[in-house]
Order: sequence, then structure tokens, then C-alpha cells
Amino acid sequence: MSLAGILLGIINIAIVVAILVLIGAIAAWILSWLGYPIPANIQKIFMAIVALIALYMLAALLLGMPSIRLLHAGLLLPGGGIT
Repeated sequence: MSLAGILLGIINIAIVVAILVLIGAIAAWILSWLGYPIPANIQKIFMAIVALIALYMLAALLLGMPSIRLLHAGLLLPGGGIT
């Protein structure tokens, strides 16, 4: 794999992590606005899950494994792809 491919993969991982953290922050903001604040331990668990997703994506990038198969319509069609 070329250096450009690794760099693009790392940028992709950063984008996915930023989107997940943004979704969590928006959910926490809306719930606290409604009067149901999310406890700190639940927020830490969410951040740990995001970190595990990022670690999996990094391992997939470095080892050449497919990252998230569901995004490639792996379960939608028997052939594993969109036709």
C-alpha cells in the first residue's frame, strides 16, 4: 500500500471518529436540554466504543482487511454487493 493510501485511510478514520463524537455530543446536548442528562460513565463508555471502532479501522487499514462490511451492502444482497 502506498503512503498516499495510508494517509487517506487515516483521514477516513479521523472523519468517522469526528462524526461519531459529534453525534454523541448532539445527543447529549439534546437530552440535557430536555432534562435527561447522560451520566459521565455512559459518556465514557461511548467514547471507549468510538475508540474501539477507530482501533478496528486502523487495524483493518494496516492489515488490508475490509473495514465495515455493512456499509458495502454485504448483508443486503446474497451476492454481497449492489447489482
